[in-house]
Amino acid sequence: MLPVLLLLACKQAPAPATDTSLLDPEQCQSCHPTHFEQWSGSMHAHAGDDPVFLAMNARGQRETNGELGDFCVRCHAPLAVELGETTDGLNLPSLDPALRGVGCAACHAVDGIEALHNNGTVLALDGTFRAGITDPVDNPIHRSEWSGFHDRDNPRSSEVCGSCHDVVLPDGTAIERTYQEWSETIFADPEAAFRLSCAACHLPGSDGQAALGGPSRRIHDHTMPGVDVALVDWPQKATHDAAVQRELDTMLLGTLCVDPLDTGAAVLVSLDNVAAGHAVPSGAAHDRRLWVELVATRDGTTVWSSGAVADDAPVPHPDDAPSDLWQFRDVVRGVDGEPVHMFWEVASVEPMTIAGPATLDPDDPAYDAAHPTNTWLVPEDFDTLTLRTRMRPIGLDVLDDLVASGDLDPAIREAMPTFDLAGASATWTLPTATQQQGSFFCTP
Repeated sequence: MLPVLLLLACKQAPAPATDTSLLDPEQCQSCHPTHFEQWSGSMHAHAGDDPVFLAMNARGQRETNGELGDFCVRCHAPLAVELGETTDGLNLPSLDPALRGVGCAACHAVDGIEALHNNGTVLALDGTFRAGITDPVDNPIHRSEWSGFHDRDNPRSSEVCGSCHDVVLPDGTAIERTYQEWSETIFADPEAAFRLSCAACHLPGSDGQAALGGPSRRIHDHTMPGVDVALVDWPQKATHDAAVQRELDTMLLGTLCVDPLDTGAAVLVSLDNVAAGHAVPSGAAHDRRLWVELVATRDGTTVWSSGAVADDAPVPHPDDAPSDLWQFRDVVRGVDGEPVHMFWEVASVEPMTIAGPATLDPDDPAYDAAHPTNTWLVPEDFDTLTLRTRMRPIGLDVLDDLVASGDLDPAIREAMPTFDLAGASATWTLPTATQQQGSFFCTP
């Protein structure tokens, strides 16, 4: 009977705009249980609790003598900043959980965008929740209205995401550029038939009820997987981790090709960014680690390898890495030109990422940026060659730096996963690799 009662109750007047209980996601759960459950396991829900964020923010406040201010927390706990409950994020663990992280109101109360970086959103805490539903049903809890900022078919919907997922330092250095990267791809072209917003990928749609007792609609999954995962025992951890793995498995496509020589072989690997609507890696790409591992064996014994990094070992910095290690990340340096880990030390950014697809024309110079290739010369004879494309949300070298400064528990470092991307992994064997490209024999 509950759905019927809820529908009957919809005739009541909405709650007053000053009712701050609407800011607590727990209050949303009774009417939106599925969305709440999905969100509760997301990195948005735990953006203010994440141990790496807390460690980095604590260190940043200390090393900048507080000048960091609300630079981090304005995106990681926007309501706490909006309500004046924090100015630097150092007191987040003592705040009401409703104010930690990116809750329902932090997105659904957005009523304007002042800047496309550093959380340039305008929140209207007026008792109205915005969404992409054009004909919302009246209810006794809050007012509802359609908003182009929340309708994934509207070109402006990506701006809500971009306002926090692009980060610019005070000197103008862009250290996170996901929205900017998306805006340069074919998915952002308003004239393209395959135009996709951020939500179209990260909040996939299905048919169901937006609220208990309401009509069947197109609703959207609020798990919102990307690449970051919970490093402690958070709600829905296994579900969220599996969603992240699915995203990574389809993001890149890899092709492995071998040209046998008199001794050894020439090896070619291509990686195609086919499903990420931005660069790979993206976001805090200076912290991400993406690299290619190749292992050649003969009769089951390894005779040659490249990029074989142990799961508990850091990926070498490009300045120190072997010349045959193919890796993708942003390389950041301080004012002295030396590598740095902490973003407040960054003076320059050198992108070494795979661009999002800007064109479908292979003859367009921009095509290669989304479809890079590399070659190796294997000096030994082999019968099997295995390709793995591997990724870590945050490099172990970054975590080691935070552990060394006393800001991060070493157990968090041990919990950082190394993902294998199924779509960009392959095994070549001489008898089965019959798809010939020129002198190369290839395995998709």
